[in-house]
Amino acid sequence: MTVITRFAPSPTGYLHIGGARTALFNWLYAKANNGKFLLRIEDTDRERSTQNAVQAIFEGLDWLGITPDEEPTFQFQRADRHREVVEEMISKGTAFKCYTSQEELAERREQGEAKRADAKIAAKEGNEDLASNLRAEADKLLAPYRSPYRDGKTPTDPNASYVVRLRAPDEGRIEFTDDVQGHVGVSAGQIDDLILLRTDGTPTYMIAVVVDDHDMGVTQVIRGDDHLGNTYRQIPIYQAMGWDLPKYAHVPLIHGPDGKKLSKRHGALGVEAYRDMGYLPEGMNNYLLRLGWSHGDDEIIPQDKAIEWFNTAGLGKAPGRLDFEKMKSVNAHYMAQADDNRLCDLLFSRDGFDQLSQVVKSRIKTSMSEIKNRAATIEELEMQTNFLLDLRPIEITGKLKKKMSLDAMERLSKLTIRFKDLSEWNNLALTAAITDFCADEEVGMGMIGPTLRAALTGGSPAPDLGLVLEWLGRDESLSRIDDQLNKVSA
Repeated sequence: MTVITRFAPSPTGYLHIGGARTALFNWLYAKANNGKFLLRIEDTDRERSTQNAVQAIFEGLDWLGITPDEEPTFQFQRADRHREVVEEMISKGTAFKCYTSQEELAERREQGEAKRADAKIAAKEGNEDLASNLRAEADKLLAPYRSPYRDGKTPTDPNASYVVRLRAPDEGRIEFTDDVQGHVGVSAGQIDDLILLRTDGTPTYMIAVVVDDHDMGVTQVIRGDDHLGNTYRQIPIYQAMGWDLPKYAHVPLIHGPDGKKLSKRHGALGVEAYRDMGYLPEGMNNYLLRLGWSHGDDEIIPQDKAIEWFNTAGLGKAPGRLDFEKMKSVNAHYMAQADDNRLCDLLFSRDGFDQLSQVVKSRIKTSMSEIKNRAATIEELEMQTNFLLDLRPIEITGKLKKKMSLDAMERLSKLTIRFKDLSEWNNLALTAAITDFCADEEVGMGMIGPTLRAALTGGSPAPDLGLVLEWLGRDESLSRIDDQLNKVSA
């Protein structure tokens, strides 16, 4: 049997980080078992589904390298097939036409809530018998709906509009063994006669998911544990059609750093936001993988190892907590390993960096093998390379201005003479020149280093001075120093 998994997002917004993790788990499971990973766009909610959201899902998955093995399926386009199955269920007696109106259902809920409120009042007044009776009546009215039409009741008006409902099991339990949750189940009485077709004949999510998973041959469903309740309601549809159930793995959702359900205030952003912040897809995949799955104490898990090791046994039962510092730490590992030219291309495509001169680009390319180790993201890489841009004339302000005293500038002038006499302009020669100068002048590095650094970088983050001078080049370095010396002489 070929293992087939699927990712089935609703195109009502961006591809959020939880959805990306679900897609990754399904993709890895398929690859680990030499199976197929499929993508299904669940666009049956026509009012909320948008083409922009569909495109965001495609782009997010493409960026992460999570590629389906077949063309995506669009659920709405399969509505005829969904209706066909419902008609078959009607003929078998496992589904039926229900003429109960929305107004009747609303009235039922209102009566139940009213009786529940009256029960509280009766209990406060000490009339426990009345309170108990009212609670029982409220529970009956607010229980999962069982339609009177399930047992053959005929409508008053045969031309009245109707929905088609599943005839939920009358007794027993609905249960299954989940790869994460273990053996789970609910009593049949907790399942309602759920709607399969609306009054306009459009299929609902519940029937569409089951039919699509069956027709696509899905053998393993990995999804968030917020879908566990849906699974209990979908199993009777499988049973009604005599179809085999796929295996299920309901994964705990991602929580915020405070342990609460992830929300926008925690940074629950779309995948494209992390891309724009400068995370690498391999770093994001590694982080998401460890956010709910483990392989011993391994933290850095490259893709080939992830495919080799992935199984549902490694999925945890506790919610993963979003940790941005950990995310950066993992990404920093992949930044250090990344190809220099690739990082340059990513950097040069960012706003403000796309119009750099070839001279500046050359400086950055020269520095990349070293400077990438100082940045956890492309965004940080941008800050780390700022001193290599065309900054002249550099304006020294704030606390740095204290580094530019007359004595300091005099020492800088003497050091510049030595720089001009150097036959080789590289880190080794430049560092030696600075060290020899300090020795000859009988001053510590603290008496010249901060002044030289301010003149060269204006306070921007930068590595050792020898490297800064080498990457800027002879002409640019001396020009930046002369700019500051000329201010003093002026």
